[in-house]
Amino acid sequence: MKKAVWLTALAGATALALSACGAAPEESTGGETTAAASDFKPCIVSDAGGFDDKSFNQLSFEGATAAADELGTTLVDVQSASETDYKGNIESLVAEDCNAIVTVGFALSAATVESATANPDIDYIIIDDAADADFDGKADADNIKPLLYDTAQAAFLAGYLAAGYSEAGKVGTFGGMDFPTVTIFMDGFKQGVDYYNETNGTEVELVGWDGKKGSFTGGFAADPDAKQTAQNILDQGVDVILPVGGPIYQSAMDAIADSGEDVALIGVDADFYETDPTTQDIVLTSILKGMDISTQEAVVAAGNDEFDPTPYVGTLENGGVDIAPLHNFEDKVDPALWEEVQTLRESIIAGDVEVKSYLAE
Repeated sequence: MKKAVWLTALAGATALALSACGAAPEESTGGETTAAASDFKPCIVSDAGGFDDKSFNQLSFEGATAAADELGTTLVDVQSASETDYKGNIESLVAEDCNAIVTVGFALSAATVESATANPDIDYIIIDDAADADFDGKADADNIKPLLYDTAQAAFLAGYLAAGYSEAGKVGTFGGMDFPTVTIFMDGFKQGVDYYNETNGTEVELVGWDGKKGSFTGGFAADPDAKQTAQNILDQGVDVILPVGGPIYQSAMDAIADSGEDVALIGVDADFYETDPTTQDIVLTSILKGMDISTQEAVVAAGNDEFDPTPYVGTLENGGVDIAPLHNFEDKVDPALWEEVQTLRESIIAGDVEVKSYLAE
């Protein structure tokens, strides 16, 4: 019998569940550039985090850059400094005669739909949003391909690992804003902690998210508000913390340094150990989204006249999400615990352990 692990659904979020989730785009043979790609112009616009955020935007940019290289063309990119830039930046790429435009993040959803509707001959690839404002289960324009990631599955593994690693019996999390693409990490993390308690007879406490409400900074900047939010979590005695929201992890690191306590950090989106060497002494693991690979494959498909608007949903099974290696924590984590995490991954893939999220089928 399956062991169901339930989380509280976000209001309206279940409507985002897609009735027909596309398979991962076919891997390129790495061979030749087609005639279609010879004058193909791929473009990308960031959200306010910028392409050097060492996380969400950076991975997407790397994927689009790799696609341009594979196609033998040049990527056109534009960075957004604030939300007010999104519409104008997308329009500037339309004016550049871009054939495919990658928009990074759910915050660009409305502007992406507006532009895609007005420009049906351009292929749009939106990362981390279904572009489905009317919640009918499909993107609001036929020329938009959503790239989505069921990070609850990977966060479940991170939550189990954190609960098993914690000596304080308390772990924490906080987010930038209370959006489904943020809370999906927190939901999965909570499920993993709960599952650890269920299977091991323990009572590890999660601070910062109860499945319905929690701690949020109000934005995605590494600013005093983010640092104070992190400090509030640390003050409750946690020894593992998961900040969800791009650069806000930097504020968490500052709060950890000020506390003088031995607190482990969990990264999101990218492997922080690789993208930000300043984290290497404190990052336990990272919850990974394969945004670079899925972006690359979607852009290459567009360049080869094989654009498919069917949504892609990254999972543990297709490699779209995962957790990073332990790196410097290999000697600090009980090998038996790490082996349990690997077994748990296979159980989730097999369907023996169910992780609930608004993207789960």
